[in-house]
Amino acid sequence: MYIRNLSLRHFRTYARLEIDFPAAPILLLGANAQGKTSLLEAIAYLALGRSPLTNTDQQLIHWSAATSGMPFAQVQAEVQKQQHTEVLEIVLQRSQLSNGNTRLDKRIRVNQKAVRRAALAGHLNVVVFMPGDVALVGGPPSARRRNLDNLLSQVHPEYITALSEYQRTISRRNALLRHLGERRGDMAQLDPLEEQLAQTGVMISLYRRRALAVLSSHADIFHQEMTGGAAWLRLAYRPNFDSLKPPALDYQLGLLPEVAQSPVDVDALRQAYREMFLRRRQEELRRGVTLTGPHRDEIRFLSEEVDLGTYGSRGEQRTAILALRLAELRWLQQQTGEAPVLLLDEVLAELDRERRKYLLGLVNQVEQTILATTDVEMFPEAFRRKTRQFEVAGGIITPVK
Repeated sequence: MYIRNLSLRHFRTYARLEIDFPAAPILLLGANAQGKTSLLEAIAYLALGRSPLTNTDQQLIHWSAATSGMPFAQVQAEVQKQQHTEVLEIVLQRSQLSNGNTRLDKRIRVNQKAVRRAALAGHLNVVVFMPGDVALVGGPPSARRRNLDNLLSQVHPEYITALSEYQRTISRRNALLRHLGERRGDMAQLDPLEEQLAQTGVMISLYRRRALAVLSSHADIFHQEMTGGAAWLRLAYRPNFDSLKPPALDYQLGLLPEVAQSPVDVDALRQAYREMFLRRRQEELRRGVTLTGPHRDEIRFLSEEVDLGTYGSRGEQRTAILALRLAELRWLQQQTGEAPVLLLDEVLAELDRERRKYLLGLVNQVEQTILATTDVEMFPEAFRRKTRQFEVAGGIITPVK
């Protein structure tokens, strides 16, 4: 698949943009803060239904629209797939309420039909590599969970639905825990919320475990190729459950080595989850927060028995992230039958010559790669001749002849 046309209105740096792209490597050239990253973000936004760079959609609206009385943003793209073309669109509209507050409405359309975010899954798939991704290895666990959630949401609409319901239920349960902890009341009020968390929480954990097992296998292959076979890589999934859980829960949610496979008893997992809530109820009432569940899962990058997040050098972390991104590319292609769009932002700047050559060689495996750079000389001349180049300056894009 590839982006045939991209249209932006009042999105980040862009007041207005209408541009056609070929099914080929594309170089976005320009100085910092001119709009290269914003363009990549817009494409990822259509694939994910949310920005990979911010949790707040408000920040996506161009400042001029926010101050002109017409605070809205629009992102639209024509996506060429193997057999047909699809049109994806997201519109943000900020409105003033009678009480003086503001509300941000978000409308998503696929082929002119209004849909929920979950329905975006499969219409546009992307793999994004940005400079800050190196921090993913040693940064907060929430960033690693979000990264995996973004990947799964591109393929499985039921995962998006379960994750959204889980997050809403966690918020409601936390509020009720604080209320019951302060004022007491009927503890049975927690039962329906805990039942919902057991249903969605087990589903989320299983989807994450299965995806991580495949990603780990792919990432290890890429990692060994980039290191000349000198080091293996494993992505370790560590679900967050109480230490008193039954051994079956350890086993089935992936705490034991991935080589041991067994049919999963989902009902037993849900029951274990509900029992875990009962065991920790008093502690959670004191603290007013849900302490265990997928919202506290952990993912670690391990190489040669070393945790790269704690002990890895920046170079080792950079190689691990590159291996992960390439594993995501392969996973998406296997899941959907189509190569995703590859979005690379200043990716060569922190790679040595051999890894640059390795990455650019893989660009030929996808229909479209969009690379943003401040220095075109980092790219070999033979590669540049195969690309279409655009200069980006102040939110305006001009083809380079």
